[in-house]
Amino acid sequence: MKRLVIAQIALSAAILLAALTPASAAGDTRPEQSANGPENPGAATNGDVAELEALISAGKITELRRTLNGSYGATLSYYPEIMIYYVALFQQNKFWRVFKTQNDVRAEAVYSDFSKSTATLADAEIRRIRLEAETAYADRQIAAQQARANRLQADLDIAHAQQSQVADHQQEQQNAIRELRTEQAAAQAQLRALQLRVQALQKQADGDLPVPSK
Repeated sequence: MKRLVIAQIALSAAILLAALTPASAAGDTRPEQSANGPENPGAATNGDVAELEALISAGKITELRRTLNGSYGATLSYYPEIMIYYVALFQQNKFWRVFKTQNDVRAEAVYSDFSKSTATLADAEIRRIRLEAETAYADRQIAAQQARANRLQADLDIAHAQQSQVADHQQEQQNAIRELRTEQAAAQAQLRALQLRVQALQKQADGDLPVPSK
């Protein structure tokens, strides 16, 4: 998946650069003498990207417009001292491409083009972010359901174990009842036998005694 995303980004970048390079070179008068003169020393050797970064660091640039899509963005800035517009395309706050002109209409057109490009370039990134979020959410749901299943299984295991213990206990009670009934019946029989013996012995003991008169 990561290779697909990288390939899509590279393809989008290639399309963007191919589309912008001819447009930037044609029909625009770039103020190279003004931008590379005494007010912008070193710009000729460092390039437009370094030039814009230096001007921003020096606090000489006023940002007029900004577009953000994912980690990609476009800005339209103005350098009032020499009336130059800088249109920049960046990714993760690092300038990728810079176009400068004194033509405000041209600057707005390039900025609009760069802004649209950020949406195209960020499309794969945004889809990846969404897919990662959906996958992470699904993983959390799976973990939650697995935890619930584990708890339910543990409860069922306890219930089954307890049920087995209860059944064993009930069987023990039934066996005890049968044994007690057997013992009770034997005791009753023994008691009746003793009662009869006592009665017989009592008669023998009382055999030589006079019978009371009525």
